[in-house]
Amino acid sequence: MTTTTPSKKKTSKRKRTTSKKKLVIVESPAKAKTIGKYLGRTYNVVASKGHIRDLPKSRMGVNLEQHYEPDYISIRGKGDTIKMLKSEAKKAKAIYLASDPDREGEAIAWHVAHILNLDVNDKNRVTFNEITKDTVKDAFKNPRTIDMKLVNAQQARRVIDRLVGYSISPLLWKKVKKGLSAGRVQSVALWIIIQREREIKAFQPEEYWTITSEFKKGRSKFQVAFYGLNGKRKKLKNNEDVQKVLQKLTRQADFQITDVKKTEKKRQPPRPYTTSTMQQDANKKLRFRTGRTMMAAQQLYEGINLGRDGNQGLITYMRTDSTRISSVAKHEAAEFLHKHYGAEYAANHPRKGKLPEGAQDAHEAVRPTSVNFTPHEIEKYLTKDQFKLYNLIWSRFVASQMTPAIVDTETVSISQNGVDFRANGSQLKFEGFLKVYAAGKEKDNILPELATGDLVQLVSHHPEQHFTQPPARYSEAALIKTLEENGVGRPSTYAPTLMTIQKRYYVKLETRRFVPTELGEIVNSLIEEYFPDIVNVDFTAAIEEQLDEIEEAKREWIKVVDEFYQPFSKEVGYAEKEMETIQIKEPLAGFDCEICGSPMVVKMGKYGKFFACSRFPDCRNTKTIVKEIGVTCPNCHKGQVIERKTKKNRLFYGCSRYPECDFVSWDKPISRNCPKCNHFLVNKKVRGGWQIQCPNGDYEEDIIK
Repeated sequence: MTTTTPSKKKTSKRKRTTSKKKLVIVESPAKAKTIGKYLGRTYNVVASKGHIRDLPKSRMGVNLEQHYEPDYISIRGKGDTIKMLKSEAKKAKAIYLASDPDREGEAIAWHVAHILNLDVNDKNRVTFNEITKDTVKDAFKNPRTIDMKLVNAQQARRVIDRLVGYSISPLLWKKVKKGLSAGRVQSVALWIIIQREREIKAFQPEEYWTITSEFKKGRSKFQVAFYGLNGKRKKLKNNEDVQKVLQKLTRQADFQITDVKKTEKKRQPPRPYTTSTMQQDANKKLRFRTGRTMMAAQQLYEGINLGRDGNQGLITYMRTDSTRISSVAKHEAAEFLHKHYGAEYAANHPRKGKLPEGAQDAHEAVRPTSVNFTPHEIEKYLTKDQFKLYNLIWSRFVASQMTPAIVDTETVSISQNGVDFRANGSQLKFEGFLKVYAAGKEKDNILPELATGDLVQLVSHHPEQHFTQPPARYSEAALIKTLEENGVGRPSTYAPTLMTIQKRYYVKLETRRFVPTELGEIVNSLIEEYFPDIVNVDFTAAIEEQLDEIEEAKREWIKVVDEFYQPFSKEVGYAEKEMETIQIKEPLAGFDCEICGSPMVVKMGKYGKFFACSRFPDCRNTKTIVKEIGVTCPNCHKGQVIERKTKKNRLFYGCSRYPECDFVSWDKPISRNCPKCNHFLVNKKVRGGWQIQCPNGDYEEDIIK
């Protein structure tokens, strides 16, 4: 009896260890790790590490004779991953495809199903908008079939983009230079930037004047602005207009308060983030580039280890153009606000989400998966970027569920001899959502107690000349907003689009604004002339609408591609015959090559301009272009201080004798020393302008605006 018992235990243990598990395939290892902990030991969660099949890079990969059939091949370097997936699939009890809940994710699931010979009609597709334990477990209770409408919409986008890129790019290589590219969305983005540059160059400034006056009542002083004459608004175009107005006024006489209007205004809370508005705010408030924002968002979505709470997905899916919020999230936010801020701060009916024209409402807004994970409590588990972005998302969502701010406003009209002035005052009466979301919070401007008929005395007039300014160049935030407003691209396309036009050196960033390069101007002019539809905003937006119609089963994807390609192919044929070769002249550097004696020229490379021998490739001599700032190195006193850039394109200053001298400074040195400690001084950028400072903190001069 004692001998049989152990053998039974061994047998049962062996059966448990060899029993088959359910296989779950997601895109990323981080997502696999988080989901694996939620699902437990009966599941095996692995990652495909993104796409495993795609169109070939070496050729078009679209069969124009066979209804635009894509020729998908296994992506180079994914052989081991595919082998692993097939091996795990053979051992699995069941297979689930749990890639992201959008077109891209659906396409990944479809490609994995093809590699593993899965039936697309099987219910093996699982999607969830947030990676939390309850949401993930609920999703696995309701698997569905692969949605071929989503797959076909993605196929149509991929095929159209391939037809554009692999038709126009070879023309640019042949007619301009190798390494150039054109794309359906990137060409529109470049065109928008160049249109703004043309507006700036064509801009003619116009003169105008303002009069700011100071008045007093008793001991209280306040400022007002000139409004107009005899109750009608008047623009001051020049100094002559200003003098005519001032001549009407009697300085010794009192001015009369002709009207006082007091109103109570509600400032509505913002809607929660979409992908686009999140990217815009991160760029404006955190100075994050779009790629940096999406990387941090991806990490927050896939899951962060929160110590005792384990791995938690902290935000909902970050590629969305919807501002919809689930009823569960609204209820949780209401409980949080009642508990931590009071009932008066919780909105009874939060502001409803509004979709931009043509947007899809497949997902919720970008929001925290649980409002109870406050930024302060989980900061220690996050990187700096993760914390900054999560704090932004959390604050925005909580604010969207709060009551409006209430502001008391006051408009005071002052007049003398038919000359009208106006003063505007405001005071925050109730914070509302501003209690949490302080961005854009205005300072109070409190006027003294004034009533109609009161007399006030003039203290001084301050006329000032101005000139109208040209429209500003696009920042990343402004360009994304413009693309979204025009229906160009979708949330997932903005980051790679902006990256591509910079990588090709079609544009460059100067003071965080896009400036087109000469190369960008040339490429744009060719596409404008020979492929006008490609840079037509309305045409590109119409393509996006047709892709949405494919997703809604209103259009056939092959027909959409054909309607695009037939006229486009004729434009390609015409351009091949008529487009002239453009020789980009490389400017002379002004000195000769020390190896072969030929003139050196300025070339454009992946990381910007550099000097190279004009006999390339026979002579491969190159030199880095350095910019001296006219300051002798304060360390070795032999070399010159020059501008340098890090791999991430951040400017710093170093010695020209590096590596013999290792002097570096983030701030620009000047050729003066500190009068207190004799350390070299720097010109440091500060709020309001520039300031000469001592790095030791012993000395600073007035700010230069």
